[in-house]
Amino acid sequence: MKVNKAEIIISAVEEAQYPSDELLEFALIGRSNVGKSSFINAMINRKALARTSSQPGKTQTMNFYLINEMFRFVDLPGYGYAKVSQKEREKWGQMIEKYLSIRENLQCVLLLVDFRHPPTRDDIAMYQWLKHFQIKTAVIATKLDKVKRSQHQKNKKMIKEDLQLNKGDALFTFSAQDKTGKEEIWQFLEDILKTNPA
Repeated sequence: MKVNKAEIIISAVEEAQYPSDELLEFALIGRSNVGKSSFINAMINRKALARTSSQPGKTQTMNFYLINEMFRFVDLPGYGYAKVSQKEREKWGQMIEKYLSIRENLQCVLLLVDFRHPPTRDDIAMYQWLKHFQIKTAVIATKLDKVKRSQHQKNKKMIKEDLQLNKGDALFTFSAQDKTGKEEIWQFLEDILKTNPA
């Protein structure tokens, strides 16, 4: 997909702030330093639309990005490493859970995991939660460029086994640095958009 226009339209913390149209949405979720902002920027060929940070847990809102005025990426707060209070984490959890469970615009959740390491307990819990509620999910293993080619198959197998990945769920490997995986992911998203026009 050629992205001609991309903009952040709202940073929401509650349902009343969600965009009220019927455009389709793809939600991004993953632990705090997995590279969600880098993923968005690489996918849309922009350097800094989604702000990246060396400080995990920087995204504390649901950020809605309008792409080509056709659909949205929704960047959800990261889980795991954020140095925030338990109360704050619970608040984020409720915010994420509400969006994922009630949002009719949502077409697919992109669960980002770090290709260098086994999925964390939080990654596994999130995947199981999505499957329990029968939410369409694709797993994107980021930081591909940081893993030796000889390790690729081994790490893919590890992610599939640790998550107990459903046969119907896609697993993509991705590098924000060299854009490996970008075309395949766009094809996957475009196929969903064609099947479910808003």
